[in-house]
Amino acid sequence: MNKNHNLFAILREAFPADLQTTAVETADTPSPLFYTWADLERGTAMMANLLDSLALPPMSRVAVQTEKSVEALMLYLAVLRAGHVFLPLNTAYQAAEIEYFVGNAEPAVVVCSGKNFGWISKIAFVAGTRHVFTLNEDRSGTLLDRAAFQPTTHQAAQRNAEDMAAILYTSGTTGRSKGAMLTHGNLVSNARVLKDFWGWQSNDVLLHALPIFHVHGLFVAIHGALMAGCKMIWFSRFEPKAVTTRLPEATVFMGVPTLYVRLLGEPRFDQAACRNMRLFISGSAPLLLETFNDFQARTGHTILERYGMSETVMLTSNPYRPESARRGGTVGPALPGVGVRVTSEKGAPVPAGEIGNIEVKGPNVFKGYWRMPEKTADEFTSDLWFKTGDVGKIDDSGFVTIVGRSKDLIISGGYNVYPAEIEACINDMPGVAESAVVGAPHPDFGEAVVAVVVAKPGVVLKGADIVATLKQQIANFKVPKLVQVVPDLPRNAMGKVQKNLLRDQHRSAFKA
Repeated sequence: MNKNHNLFAILREAFPADLQTTAVETADTPSPLFYTWADLERGTAMMANLLDSLALPPMSRVAVQTEKSVEALMLYLAVLRAGHVFLPLNTAYQAAEIEYFVGNAEPAVVVCSGKNFGWISKIAFVAGTRHVFTLNEDRSGTLLDRAAFQPTTHQAAQRNAEDMAAILYTSGTTGRSKGAMLTHGNLVSNARVLKDFWGWQSNDVLLHALPIFHVHGLFVAIHGALMAGCKMIWFSRFEPKAVTTRLPEATVFMGVPTLYVRLLGEPRFDQAACRNMRLFISGSAPLLLETFNDFQARTGHTILERYGMSETVMLTSNPYRPESARRGGTVGPALPGVGVRVTSEKGAPVPAGEIGNIEVKGPNVFKGYWRMPEKTADEFTSDLWFKTGDVGKIDDSGFVTIVGRSKDLIISGGYNVYPAEIEACINDMPGVAESAVVGAPHPDFGEAVVAVVVAKPGVVLKGADIVATLKQQIANFKVPKLVQVVPDLPRNAMGKVQKNLLRDQHRSAFKA
Protein backbone atom coordinates (compact mmCIF):
# COMPACT_ATOMS: atom_id res chain seq x y z
CA MET A 1 0.00 0.00 0.00
CA ASN A 2 1.19 3.52 -0.71
CA LYS A 3 2.20 5.68 2.23
CA ASN A 4 -0.78 7.23 3.98
CA HIS A 5 -0.67 11.03 3.60
CA ASN A 6 -3.45 11.51 6.16
CA LEU A 7 -2.32 14.39 8.39
CA PHE A 8 -3.46 12.58 11.53
CA ALA A 9 -1.45 9.47 10.63
CA ILE A 10 1.65 11.62 10.17
CA LEU A 11 1.11 13.51 13.42
CA ARG A 12 0.51 10.17 15.19
CA GLU A 13 3.97 9.00 14.10
CA ALA A 14 5.44 11.88 16.11
CA PHE A 15 3.76 10.87 19.40
CA PRO A 16 6.43 9.95 21.98
CA ALA A 17 7.23 6.30 22.66
CA ASP A 18 5.88 6.63 26.20
CA LEU A 19 2.20 7.39 25.65
CA GLN A 20 1.61 7.77 29.40
CA THR A 21 3.41 11.12 29.52
CA THR A 22 1.37 14.31 29.59
CA ALA A 23 0.38 15.76 26.22
CA VAL A 24 -1.92 18.55 27.43
CA GLU A 25 -2.38 20.12 30.85
CA THR A 26 -5.30 22.49 31.32
CA ALA A 27 -4.45 25.73 33.09
CA ASP A 28 -7.81 27.41 33.71
CA THR A 29 -10.26 24.59 34.43
CA PRO A 30 -11.64 24.43 38.04
CA SER A 31 -8.84 21.95 38.73
CA PRO A 32 -5.99 20.96 36.38
CA LEU A 33 -6.70 18.15 33.92
CA PHE A 34 -3.87 16.05 32.56
CA TYR A 35 -4.35 14.37 29.18
CA THR A 36 -1.73 11.80 28.21
CA TRP A 37 -0.75 10.92 24.67
CA ALA A 38 -2.65 7.68 25.25
CA ASP A 39 -5.75 9.77 26.06
CA LEU A 40 -5.37 11.60 22.73
CA GLU A 41 -4.95 8.26 20.97
CA ARG A 42 -8.04 6.71 22.58
CA GLY A 43 -10.22 9.82 22.48
CA THR A 44 -9.63 10.52 18.81
CA ALA A 45 -10.15 6.83 18.01
CA MET A 46 -13.54 6.77 19.74
CA MET A 47 -14.69 9.94 18.00
CA ALA A 48 -13.43 8.69 14.63
CA ASN A 49 -15.29 5.42 15.16
CA LEU A 50 -18.44 7.40 15.95
CA LEU A 51 -18.07 9.24 12.63
CA ASP A 52 -17.51 5.92 10.87
CA SER A 53 -20.68 4.53 12.44
CA LEU A 54 -22.73 7.28 10.79
CA ALA A 55 -21.90 5.89 7.33
CA LEU A 56 -21.13 9.36 5.97
CA PRO A 57 -20.22 9.96 2.33
CA PRO A 58 -16.45 10.00 1.74
CA MET A 59 -14.72 13.21 2.83
CA SER A 60 -17.87 14.72 4.33
CA ARG A 61 -17.65 18.15 5.91
CA VAL A 62 -17.85 18.31 9.71
CA ALA A 63 -18.69 21.85 10.87
CA VAL A 64 -17.68 22.75 14.42
CA GLN A 65 -18.62 25.80 16.48
CA THR A 66 -17.70 25.08 20.09
CA GLU A 67 -15.77 26.71 22.88
CA LYS A 68 -12.10 25.82 23.18
CA SER A 69 -11.41 22.56 24.99
CA VAL A 70 -9.08 19.59 24.72
CA GLU A 71 -12.07 17.55 23.59
CA ALA A 72 -12.57 20.02 20.73
CA LEU A 73 -8.93 19.43 19.78
CA MET A 74 -9.60 15.68 19.83
CA LEU A 75 -12.61 16.21 17.57
CA TYR A 76 -10.42 18.01 15.02
CA LEU A 77 -7.93 15.15 15.04
CA ALA A 78 -10.74 12.58 14.88
CA VAL A 79 -12.24 14.20 11.77
CA LEU A 80 -8.84 13.93 10.07
CA ARG A 81 -8.39 10.39 11.34
CA ALA A 82 -11.74 9.35 9.88
CA GLY A 83 -10.79 10.96 6.56
CA HIS A 84 -13.38 13.72 6.61
CA VAL A 85 -13.05 17.50 6.18
CA PHE A 86 -12.85 19.78 9.21
CA LEU A 87 -14.76 23.07 9.08
CA PRO A 88 -13.98 25.29 12.11
CA LEU A 89 -16.36 28.18 12.76
CA ASN A 90 -15.61 31.27 14.82
CA THR A 91 -17.49 31.18 18.13
CA ALA A 92 -18.61 34.78 17.55
CA TYR A 93 -20.62 33.92 14.42
CA GLN A 94 -24.34 34.58 14.70
CA ALA A 95 -27.38 32.96 13.07
CA ALA A 96 -27.18 34.64 9.64
CA GLU A 97 -23.48 33.75 9.34
CA ILE A 98 -23.96 30.15 10.45
CA GLU A 99 -26.86 29.82 8.02
CA TYR A 100 -24.57 30.90 5.17
CA PHE A 101 -21.69 28.59 6.14
CA VAL A 102 -23.91 25.56 6.66
CA GLY A 103 -25.81 26.25 3.45
CA ASN A 104 -22.61 26.73 1.48
CA ALA A 105 -20.55 23.85 2.88
CA GLU A 106 -23.45 21.39 3.32
CA PRO A 107 -21.84 19.57 6.24
CA ALA A 108 -22.94 16.04 7.03
CA VAL A 109 -22.26 16.67 10.72
CA VAL A 110 -22.52 19.80 12.84
CA VAL A 111 -21.09 20.02 16.36
CA CYS A 112 -22.04 23.02 18.51
CA SER A 113 -22.14 24.16 22.12
CA GLY A 114 -25.15 22.88 24.02
CA LYS A 115 -26.35 26.42 24.72
CA ASN A 116 -26.68 27.00 20.97
CA PHE A 117 -28.20 23.66 20.02
CA GLY A 118 -31.73 25.01 19.64
CA TRP A 119 -31.09 27.53 16.90
CA ILE A 120 -28.08 25.88 15.25
CA SER A 121 -29.82 22.51 14.91
CA LYS A 122 -32.78 24.20 13.18
CA ILE A 123 -30.44 25.82 10.65
CA ALA A 124 -28.58 22.56 10.12
CA PHE A 125 -31.65 20.36 9.66
CA VAL A 126 -33.24 22.83 7.22
CA ALA A 127 -30.00 22.73 5.20
CA GLY A 128 -30.10 18.92 5.07
CA THR A 129 -27.56 18.08 7.78
CA ARG A 130 -28.58 14.80 9.36
CA HIS A 131 -26.38 14.74 12.45
CA VAL A 132 -26.05 17.52 15.05
CA PHE A 133 -24.10 16.90 18.26
CA THR A 134 -23.24 19.07 21.24
CA LEU A 135 -19.83 19.53 22.87
CA ASN A 136 -19.32 21.75 25.90
CA GLU A 137 -16.17 23.08 27.51
CA ASP A 138 -16.97 21.17 30.74
CA ARG A 139 -16.46 17.80 28.94
CA SER A 140 -20.18 17.17 28.49
CA GLY A 141 -22.39 16.88 25.43
CA THR A 142 -24.02 14.33 23.15
CA LEU A 143 -20.85 13.90 21.08
CA LEU A 144 -18.95 12.51 24.07
CA ASP A 145 -22.00 10.54 25.24
CA ARG A 146 -22.20 8.75 21.89
CA ALA A 147 -18.43 8.34 21.47
CA ALA A 148 -18.14 6.70 24.90
CA PHE A 149 -19.59 3.46 23.47
CA GLN A 150 -17.14 3.27 20.57
CA PRO A 151 -13.97 1.13 20.34
CA THR A 152 -10.71 2.73 21.51
CA THR A 153 -8.66 1.74 18.46
CA HIS A 154 -9.00 3.03 14.91
CA GLN A 155 -7.07 2.71 11.66
CA ALA A 156 -6.61 6.15 10.11
CA ALA A 157 -8.37 6.52 6.75
CA GLN A 158 -6.11 6.35 3.71
CA ARG A 159 -5.71 9.77 2.15
CA ASN A 160 -3.64 11.26 -0.65
CA ALA A 161 -1.71 14.50 -0.29
CA GLU A 162 -4.15 16.32 -2.59
CA ASP A 163 -7.24 15.22 -0.63
CA MET A 164 -9.01 17.96 1.28
CA ALA A 165 -8.43 18.11 5.06
CA ALA A 166 -10.09 21.39 6.05
CA ILE A 167 -12.13 24.30 4.78
CA LEU A 168 -11.40 27.68 6.34
CA TYR A 169 -13.81 30.48 5.61
CA THR A 170 -12.15 33.84 5.14
CA SER A 171 -13.41 36.84 7.07
CA GLY A 172 -15.51 38.10 4.18
CA THR A 173 -14.65 41.80 4.45
CA THR A 174 -15.30 42.30 0.72
CA GLY A 175 -18.46 40.30 0.13
CA ARG A 176 -19.45 36.76 1.05
CA SER A 177 -16.88 34.62 2.84
CA LYS A 178 -14.93 32.18 0.70
CA GLY A 179 -14.07 28.66 1.84
CA ALA A 180 -10.35 27.99 1.39
CA MET A 181 -9.78 24.28 0.72
CA LEU A 182 -6.61 23.05 2.46
CA THR A 183 -5.30 19.59 1.68
CA HIS A 184 -3.48 17.04 3.80
CA GLY A 185 -0.40 17.83 1.73
CA ASN A 186 -0.71 21.58 2.37
CA LEU A 187 -0.86 21.12 6.12
CA VAL A 188 1.76 18.38 6.36
CA SER A 189 4.32 20.30 4.29
CA ASN A 190 3.89 23.46 6.36
CA ALA A 191 4.02 21.62 9.68
CA ARG A 192 7.25 19.87 8.71
CA VAL A 193 8.88 23.09 7.50
CA LEU A 194 7.97 24.96 10.68
CA LYS A 195 9.12 22.11 12.93
CA ASP A 196 12.59 22.34 11.45
CA PHE A 197 12.72 26.09 10.89
CA TRP A 198 11.60 27.03 14.42
CA GLY A 199 13.63 24.29 16.11
CA TRP A 200 10.79 22.36 17.76
CA GLN A 201 12.01 19.64 20.16
CA SER A 202 10.25 16.99 22.23
CA ASN A 203 11.25 18.78 25.46
CA ASP A 204 9.52 22.00 24.41
CA VAL A 205 6.41 23.15 26.26
CA LEU A 206 3.90 25.23 24.30
CA LEU A 207 1.74 27.64 26.25
CA HIS A 208 -1.42 27.67 24.11
CA ALA A 209 -3.77 30.61 24.69
CA LEU A 210 -5.15 31.19 21.17
CA PRO A 211 -8.56 30.24 19.71
CA ILE A 212 -8.61 26.98 17.75
CA PHE A 213 -10.95 28.00 14.93
CA HIS A 214 -8.18 29.81 13.07
CA VAL A 215 -4.91 29.00 11.27
CA HIS A 216 -2.75 30.48 14.03
CA GLY A 217 -4.05 28.51 16.99
CA LEU A 218 -5.18 25.37 15.18
CA PHE A 219 -2.58 24.70 12.51
CA VAL A 220 0.56 26.67 13.41
CA ALA A 221 0.60 26.22 17.18
CA ILE A 222 -1.02 22.80 17.64
CA HIS A 223 0.64 21.15 14.65
CA GLY A 224 4.00 22.39 15.93
CA ALA A 225 3.51 20.81 19.35
CA LEU A 226 2.10 17.56 17.96
CA MET A 227 4.80 17.27 15.29
CA ALA A 228 7.43 17.62 18.03
CA GLY A 229 5.63 15.33 20.47
CA CYS A 230 5.84 18.01 23.16
CA LYS A 231 3.55 19.08 25.98
CA MET A 232 0.99 21.89 25.82
CA ILE A 233 -0.19 24.06 28.71
CA TRP A 234 -3.75 24.80 27.63
CA PHE A 235 -5.68 28.00 28.35
CA SER A 236 -9.28 28.17 27.15
CA ARG A 237 -8.86 31.96 26.90
CA PHE A 238 -6.06 34.47 27.28
CA GLU A 239 -5.71 36.25 30.62
CA PRO A 240 -2.37 38.08 31.08
CA LYS A 241 -1.92 37.50 34.82
CA ALA A 242 -2.67 33.77 34.56
CA VAL A 243 -0.45 33.37 31.49
CA THR A 244 2.41 35.19 33.22
CA THR A 245 2.09 32.83 36.19
CA ARG A 246 2.50 29.73 34.04
CA LEU A 247 5.03 31.14 31.58
CA PRO A 248 8.12 29.94 33.53
CA GLU A 249 7.05 26.36 32.74
CA ALA A 250 6.90 27.02 28.98
CA THR A 251 9.44 27.37 26.16
CA VAL A 252 7.21 28.51 23.25
CA PHE A 253 4.39 31.06 23.10
CA MET A 254 2.39 32.23 20.09
CA GLY A 255 0.18 35.28 20.15
CA VAL A 256 -1.43 38.04 18.15
CA PRO A 257 -0.01 41.54 18.78
CA THR A 258 -2.86 42.40 21.15
CA LEU A 259 -1.74 39.61 23.50
CA TYR A 260 1.80 40.99 23.62
CA VAL A 261 0.49 44.47 24.41
CA ARG A 262 -1.58 43.01 27.23
CA LEU A 263 1.39 41.05 28.59
CA LEU A 264 3.43 44.25 28.67
CA GLY A 265 0.64 45.77 30.76
CA GLU A 266 1.05 43.04 33.39
CA PRO A 267 3.48 44.21 36.14
CA ARG A 268 4.77 40.68 36.88
CA PHE A 269 5.66 40.04 33.24
CA ASP A 270 9.46 40.38 33.20
CA GLN A 271 12.70 38.55 32.44
CA ALA A 272 12.15 36.17 35.37
CA ALA A 273 8.76 35.10 33.99
CA CYS A 274 10.41 34.43 30.61
CA ARG A 275 13.50 32.69 31.98
CA ASN A 276 12.85 29.35 30.26
CA MET A 277 11.37 30.71 27.05
CA ARG A 278 13.18 30.10 23.78
CA LEU A 279 10.66 31.50 21.31
CA PHE A 280 7.91 34.13 21.20
CA ILE A 281 6.05 34.22 17.85
CA SER A 282 3.63 36.90 16.64
CA GLY A 283 1.24 36.83 13.72
CA SER A 284 -2.32 37.30 12.39
CA ALA A 285 -1.97 41.11 12.50
CA PRO A 286 0.86 43.64 12.18
CA LEU A 287 3.11 44.01 15.23
CA LEU A 288 3.84 47.64 16.07
CA LEU A 289 7.54 48.48 16.17
CA GLU A 290 6.95 50.07 19.58
CA THR A 291 5.60 46.77 20.93
CA PHE A 292 8.55 44.90 19.36
CA ASN A 293 11.05 47.24 21.05
CA ASP A 294 9.24 47.46 24.40
CA PHE A 295 9.03 43.67 24.58
CA GLN A 296 12.73 43.32 23.86
CA ALA A 297 13.62 45.86 26.53
CA ARG A 298 11.34 44.27 29.16
CA THR A 299 12.15 40.60 28.61
CA GLY A 300 15.44 40.37 26.74
CA HIS A 301 13.62 38.32 24.08
CA THR A 302 13.06 39.36 20.47
CA ILE A 303 9.62 38.50 19.11
CA LEU A 304 9.71 36.49 15.88
CA GLU A 305 7.13 37.88 13.46
CA ARG A 306 5.88 35.73 10.58
CA TYR A 307 3.32 35.97 7.79
CA GLY A 308 0.62 33.60 6.66
CA MET A 309 -2.94 33.36 5.40
CA SER A 310 -5.93 31.06 5.62
CA GLU A 311 -5.22 30.05 2.01
CA THR A 312 -1.53 29.30 2.48
CA VAL A 313 -0.76 28.64 6.16
CA MET A 314 2.73 30.10 6.82
CA LEU A 315 4.69 31.85 4.06
CA THR A 316 7.55 33.79 5.63
CA SER A 317 9.31 34.01 8.97
CA ASN A 318 11.96 36.05 10.61
CA PRO A 319 15.03 33.91 11.41
CA TYR A 320 14.96 31.59 14.40
CA ARG A 321 18.71 31.84 14.87
CA PRO A 322 20.50 34.07 15.41
CA GLU A 323 17.84 35.94 17.35
CA SER A 324 19.64 39.19 16.56
CA ALA A 325 18.80 38.71 12.85
CA ARG A 326 15.10 39.30 13.48
CA ARG A 327 13.92 42.67 12.22
CA GLY A 328 11.03 44.59 13.69
CA GLY A 329 8.50 45.78 11.16
CA THR A 330 9.20 42.89 8.77
CA VAL A 331 7.87 39.35 8.48
CA GLY A 332 11.20 37.89 7.38
CA PRO A 333 12.20 35.97 4.25
CA ALA A 334 10.22 33.21 2.53
CA LEU A 335 10.17 29.86 4.33
CA PRO A 336 12.05 26.94 2.71
CA GLY A 337 10.17 25.66 -0.32
CA VAL A 338 7.93 28.73 -0.53
CA GLY A 339 8.16 31.26 -3.37
CA VAL A 340 7.33 34.91 -2.69
CA ARG A 341 7.48 37.67 -5.30
CA VAL A 342 6.28 41.25 -5.68
CA THR A 343 4.71 42.43 -8.94
CA SER A 344 3.29 45.59 -10.46
CA GLU A 345 -0.36 46.10 -11.35
CA LYS A 346 0.48 44.72 -14.80
CA GLY A 347 2.05 41.60 -13.30
CA ALA A 348 5.70 42.46 -13.97
CA PRO A 349 8.32 41.90 -11.22
CA VAL A 350 9.33 45.08 -9.38
CA PRO A 351 12.88 45.89 -8.22
CA ALA A 352 13.96 45.11 -4.64
CA GLY A 353 12.57 47.63 -2.18
CA GLU A 354 9.70 48.77 -4.38
CA ILE A 355 6.09 48.30 -3.32
CA GLY A 356 3.83 45.97 -5.26
CA ASN A 357 1.43 43.05 -5.04
CA ILE A 358 2.61 39.99 -3.11
CA GLU A 359 2.23 36.63 -4.89
CA VAL A 360 3.20 33.22 -3.54
CA LYS A 361 3.73 29.65 -4.65
CA GLY A 362 4.50 26.39 -2.89
CA PRO A 363 3.20 23.07 -1.52
CA ASN A 364 1.45 24.97 1.27
CA VAL A 365 -0.83 26.94 -1.09
CA PHE A 366 -4.45 25.83 -1.02
CA LYS A 367 -6.22 24.02 -3.86
CA GLY A 368 -8.91 26.69 -4.34
CA TYR A 369 -12.12 28.13 -2.97
CA TRP A 370 -14.97 25.77 -2.17
CA ARG A 371 -17.47 25.72 -5.04
CA MET A 372 -16.02 28.92 -6.52
CA PRO A 373 -14.03 27.84 -9.61
CA GLU A 374 -14.23 31.25 -11.25
CA LYS A 375 -13.07 33.04 -8.11
CA THR A 376 -10.27 30.51 -7.73
CA ALA A 377 -9.12 31.11 -11.30
CA ASP A 378 -9.17 34.87 -10.73
CA GLU A 379 -6.91 34.57 -7.70
CA PHE A 380 -4.10 32.75 -9.52
CA THR A 381 -1.79 34.15 -12.18
CA SER A 382 -1.30 32.45 -15.55
CA ASP A 383 1.86 30.83 -14.15
CA LEU A 384 -0.08 29.65 -11.07
CA TRP A 385 1.14 32.03 -8.39
CA PHE A 386 -1.51 32.90 -5.80
CA LYS A 387 -2.38 36.58 -5.54
CA THR A 388 -2.48 37.19 -1.80
CA GLY A 389 -4.18 40.58 -1.98
CA ASP A 390 -1.43 41.95 0.23
CA VAL A 391 0.81 44.83 -0.79
CA GLY A 392 4.45 44.90 0.27
CA LYS A 393 8.10 44.93 -0.66
CA ILE A 394 11.12 42.64 -0.53
CA ASP A 395 14.53 44.07 0.26
CA ASP A 396 17.93 42.94 -1.06
CA SER A 397 18.21 40.41 1.79
CA GLY A 398 14.84 38.83 0.98
CA PHE A 399 13.04 40.27 4.01
CA VAL A 400 9.38 40.94 3.31
CA THR A 401 7.57 44.01 4.66
CA ILE A 402 3.78 44.10 4.45
CA VAL A 403 2.44 47.54 3.61
CA GLY A 404 -1.26 46.65 3.66
CA ARG A 405 -4.05 44.98 1.77
CA SER A 406 -4.62 45.89 -1.86
CA LYS A 407 -8.27 46.56 -1.00
CA ASP A 408 -7.05 49.04 1.65
CA LEU A 409 -5.16 51.08 -0.96
CA ILE A 410 -6.49 54.64 -1.06
CA ILE A 411 -6.44 56.52 -4.36
CA SER A 412 -6.76 60.19 -3.51
CA GLY A 413 -6.65 62.72 -6.31
CA GLY A 414 -5.06 60.09 -8.55
CA TYR A 415 -2.25 59.33 -6.10
CA ASN A 416 -1.76 55.94 -4.41
CA VAL A 417 -1.77 56.18 -0.61
CA TYR A 418 -0.67 53.18 1.47
CA PRO A 419 -2.31 53.28 4.93
CA ALA A 420 0.57 51.50 6.69
CA GLU A 421 2.94 54.35 5.88
CA ILE A 422 0.67 56.92 7.51
CA GLU A 423 -0.11 54.63 10.43
CA ALA A 424 3.61 54.21 11.12
CA CYS A 425 4.04 57.99 11.29
CA ILE A 426 1.05 58.43 13.60
CA ASN A 427 2.04 55.53 15.85
CA ASP A 428 5.46 57.13 16.39
CA MET A 429 3.88 60.29 17.81
CA PRO A 430 3.97 60.81 21.59
CA GLY A 431 0.81 59.68 23.32
CA VAL A 432 -0.49 57.52 20.46
CA ALA A 433 -1.30 53.90 21.32
CA GLU A 434 -2.31 52.84 17.80
CA SER A 435 -4.05 54.01 14.66
CA ALA A 436 -5.89 52.83 11.58
CA VAL A 437 -6.08 54.66 8.27
CA VAL A 438 -8.88 54.12 5.74
CA GLY A 439 -10.29 55.83 2.67
CA ALA A 440 -13.68 57.50 2.53
CA PRO A 441 -15.57 58.75 -0.56
CA HIS A 442 -14.79 62.40 -1.34
CA PRO A 443 -16.51 64.63 -3.94
CA ASP A 444 -13.25 66.23 -5.14
CA PHE A 445 -10.52 63.66 -4.56
CA GLY A 446 -12.45 60.44 -5.18
CA GLU A 447 -11.22 59.17 -1.84
CA ALA A 448 -9.92 61.06 1.16
CA VAL A 449 -7.63 59.78 3.88
CA VAL A 450 -9.22 59.25 7.30
CA ALA A 451 -7.17 58.41 10.40
CA VAL A 452 -8.75 56.82 13.47
CA VAL A 453 -6.44 57.15 16.48
CA VAL A 454 -6.35 55.66 19.98
CA ALA A 455 -4.55 57.62 22.71
CA LYS A 456 -2.46 56.09 25.46
CA PRO A 457 -4.12 56.09 28.92
CA GLY A 458 -4.27 59.56 30.43
CA VAL A 459 -3.25 61.31 27.19
CA VAL A 460 -5.46 63.83 25.38
CA LEU A 461 -4.85 63.92 21.62
CA LYS A 462 -6.12 66.53 19.18
CA GLY A 463 -6.68 65.74 15.52
CA ALA A 464 -5.39 69.14 14.44
CA ASP A 465 -2.05 68.51 16.19
CA ILE A 466 -1.69 65.14 14.47
CA VAL A 467 -2.39 66.71 11.08
CA ALA A 468 0.13 69.49 11.73
CA THR A 469 2.84 66.97 12.61
CA LEU A 470 2.09 64.81 9.57
CA LYS A 471 2.35 67.81 7.24
CA GLN A 472 6.00 68.06 8.25
CA GLN A 473 6.68 64.37 7.56
CA ILE A 474 4.77 63.22 4.47
CA ALA A 475 3.43 64.55 1.18
CA ASN A 476 0.30 66.64 1.51
CA PHE A 477 -1.86 64.22 -0.52
CA LYS A 478 -1.19 61.57 2.15
CA VAL A 479 -2.20 63.75 5.08
CA PRO A 480 -5.61 62.78 6.51
CA LYS A 481 -8.50 65.08 5.75
CA LEU A 482 -10.10 63.83 8.97
CA VAL A 483 -8.56 62.56 12.22
CA GLN A 484 -10.85 60.98 14.79
CA VAL A 485 -9.66 60.05 18.29
CA VAL A 486 -11.54 57.04 19.69
CA PRO A 487 -11.29 54.82 22.81
CA ASP A 488 -10.40 51.69 20.80
CA LEU A 489 -10.41 50.14 17.33
CA PRO A 490 -12.86 47.43 16.22
CA ARG A 491 -11.15 44.03 16.06
CA ASN A 492 -12.07 40.51 15.12
CA ALA A 493 -11.38 37.47 17.32
CA MET A 494 -7.78 37.22 16.10
CA GLY A 495 -6.97 40.84 16.91
CA LYS A 496 -7.09 42.20 13.35
CA VAL A 497 -8.46 45.70 13.01
CA GLN A 498 -11.75 45.56 11.08
CA LYS A 499 -11.11 48.33 8.59
CA ASN A 500 -14.28 47.48 6.72
CA LEU A 501 -16.25 48.66 9.76
CA LEU A 502 -14.20 51.87 9.92
CA ARG A 503 -14.83 52.48 6.21
CA ASP A 504 -18.56 51.99 6.74
CA GLN A 505 -18.56 54.39 9.71
CA HIS A 506 -16.91 57.15 7.66
CA ARG A 507 -18.65 56.54 4.35
CA SER A 508 -20.60 59.79 4.63
CA ALA A 509 -17.89 61.90 6.30
CA PHE A 510 -17.31 64.14 3.27
CA LYS A 511 -20.78 64.31 1.77
CA ALA A 512 -21.85 67.84 0.95
